[in-house]
Amino acid sequence: MIAMLALFVALLVGLVLVPLGLPGLWVMLAATFGYWLAVPAGDVGALTVVVVGVMVVVAEVAEFAVAGRYARKYGGSRRASWGAMVGGVVGAVVGVPLPVIGSLLGAFAGAFAGALVAELTVPLARRGELMQVATGALVGRVVAAALKVGFGVAILAWVTAASLLGRVTGTG
Repeated sequence: MIAMLALFVALLVGLVLVPLGLPGLWVMLAATFGYWLAVPAGDVGALTVVVVGVMVVVAEVAEFAVAGRYARKYGGSRRASWGAMVGGVVGAVVGVPLPVIGSLLGAFAGAFAGALVAELTVPLARRGELMQVATGALVGRVVAAALKVGFGVAILAWVTAASLLGRVTGTG
């Protein structure tokens, strides 16, 4: 019972970390994996660990792709797309020292600045509206953050269902 309580606390902490731009999904995966190792006859099985792992990887890949796609959707070049992705990562790392929301704000600002700077390197004839492109990258970063929160909620639901169904059916 204590192990299950620790699992749920860790899952909730991970979910809270996600919108802050911190590796909350990885915390959720580690908690699920740790519970599976600590309680081998428990309610969370290997299938749950694999499903959670796949969801985390898909969410991470989607996060990087979304910011770049929005930069392109708002008229940006391929360079602006890459600039938004790289800028978001750099901004998140640079923002870490600012407590609580630093990495989130850094990721937003980094995606905006990355797309803006990258679009400036495009020849003038092919350059989109700079502010529009950078705004698209920012919107993409916000959408990516919301997408990751959605994945976090799905992981929480999956692990909760696996553990509760195991308790109810006695299979755990």
